[in-house]
Amino acid sequence: MAQIHTDSLLRLRILNDLGYYYHTRNLNKALDLINRGLDEATLQDNVYWQGKLQVSQGAILLRMEELDLAEVVLKNALEKIPEKEYWLLYTNLGYVYERRGKLGDAFDYASKTLKIGETYNDKKAIAMAYSDMSNLFWKQRKYGVALEYGLKSVSIFEEIGKKDLDYDFTLHVVGNNLVELNRLEEAQRYFEKSIRIGEQYGFYNNLSDSYIALSDLNTQKGNFAEAISSGMEALKYAELLENGFMIMRSYLSLGKASNAAGNFEEAVAYLEKSIETATPDFGDKYYLSLVYLELSKALEGSKQFAKALDATRTYDQLRQLVFSHNANEQISFLQTQMELNQKESTIKLQEAKLAKNQVIQAFILTLSGILVIFLFVLYRIFLRKKKYSRLLEKKNLEKEFLLKEIHHRVKNNLETISSLLSLQTAQIESREFQTIMEETQNRVHSMGMIHKRLYQGENIKSIEMRDFFESLGNYTIDTFDASERIRFLSDMKPLELDVDLAIPIGLIVNELISNSLKYAFPNNCCGEIEVKLLEKDDHLHLIVSDNGIGISENPQVLGSGFGSQLIQLLTRQLDGKMTLLRQKGTEVIFEFQINKAA
Repeated sequence: MAQIHTDSLLRLRILNDLGYYYHTRNLNKALDLINRGLDEATLQDNVYWQGKLQVSQGAILLRMEELDLAEVVLKNALEKIPEKEYWLLYTNLGYVYERRGKLGDAFDYASKTLKIGETYNDKKAIAMAYSDMSNLFWKQRKYGVALEYGLKSVSIFEEIGKKDLDYDFTLHVVGNNLVELNRLEEAQRYFEKSIRIGEQYGFYNNLSDSYIALSDLNTQKGNFAEAISSGMEALKYAELLENGFMIMRSYLSLGKASNAAGNFEEAVAYLEKSIETATPDFGDKYYLSLVYLELSKALEGSKQFAKALDATRTYDQLRQLVFSHNANEQISFLQTQMELNQKESTIKLQEAKLAKNQVIQAFILTLSGILVIFLFVLYRIFLRKKKYSRLLEKKNLEKEFLLKEIHHRVKNNLETISSLLSLQTAQIESREFQTIMEETQNRVHSMGMIHKRLYQGENIKSIEMRDFFESLGNYTIDTFDASERIRFLSDMKPLELDVDLAIPIGLIVNELISNSLKYAFPNNCCGEIEVKLLEKDDHLHLIVSDNGIGISENPQVLGSGFGSQLIQLLTRQLDGKMTLLRQKGTEVIFEFQINKAA
């Protein structure tokens, strides 16, 4: 009897493993195997294996775009398996919400996966959580953070020696983030590594995804032959998987590549196959709209203007359907909530009326007494709040005074340090060391200027940058004894920044002005240095330029030394990026995202 029980459990394990194995190769076959396992587990009344098999079933259903059914199955499995095995279930639930565009809910499930991994020291669960977080940050266009999480996930996978389906997917996610960061060569290496692993183990779904990404990447790089080749590989694996969604996306990537190469008739053929694969009942109107958008471009390129217009109209109709569908869902949800609230209010009102009819006299007396007490208590609270408000206002004034005093003392201390540096510089005979000490003194002075403005101004938390730049620029030019030949400009609107942003930006500007004065105007040439700081779309754009002699392709001023290292360090600290232009002098452009930098 025990042998029969053991054999039954082994059979359930094999069916589950086979189903999970085939879910990357043939979804229909995988679902058939899992359903057989569920039937047997139900006959055996084995609750644990019912839950395990339902987790696998949910993973297959969501990849078949049966999101609602997948969610029901996965949540039903939650009560059947132990907590330490929740992480795979949470991972797949996160995928369900991700496909629906609910990235906040998806991230919540990724956080739950991470907590399970940390609680039970399950490194695979931790790696999966980081991988999913990387993918979600990528969808939120936070590519720097996404890349960081993706690389952490890859590192853990490699540490535990797991080169499996999920490791393969994580390589694909890292590649996606590198593409968005314009690190195309690195991205291509990650896609190719993902493809090698996918081909080694037969992960058809990941292979199709990675080849689609590689096709789009080659299209972006102008490698159209390679793009077509990658698209054909994506199509091959999508057809092996029997996944219509991946097949239509593969044809879409081929259509994009052909369009970009100017092969419009070939593009039309691929895109019409994509539409044919989707069928009129295709659920994902978003991707279908992209197909019609590419089709309109291909038809226009082949001078079939009437058909191109029809394709454009279909694209517009599909886009409207997507937004209309979402709006209807939201309205239905709000209407259901409103009707439910109304019914609950009606029931409560009827109960209140019955109670009132029964105890009307006592209720009036009790209400009057409560009202008197309430008014008295309310009056006492008002007096206390008024007293507390006065006390709070006094404390705020005291804190503001103390903060200004702190900034004053910091400014004085920085001036003392600057003076000490000046005295020490006078004792140094080496001109090289004198220059280093003078540069350090200028950096200290620039920070001191910020603290001086904080305690002298009305706002003790932020700095008005235009006036600060003018003071800093003129001071630095005076330090180099160049005020008669160098003109400083700051053509920008007043802009206030938090001190945490103002100090590093001030140091960057100080370094670049000093560099211009040292290198851009040799032999006492005359010229201009300009600094501008602009805010646009939650980004700060810092531009420092001069009309000097320009710099070489490998300039020492930006390639080595403490000053350049300081600029690079501060740029990374603010999560920004720097661009160097060499036309008509030198222009350095920085871009910082305010919420990241802050």
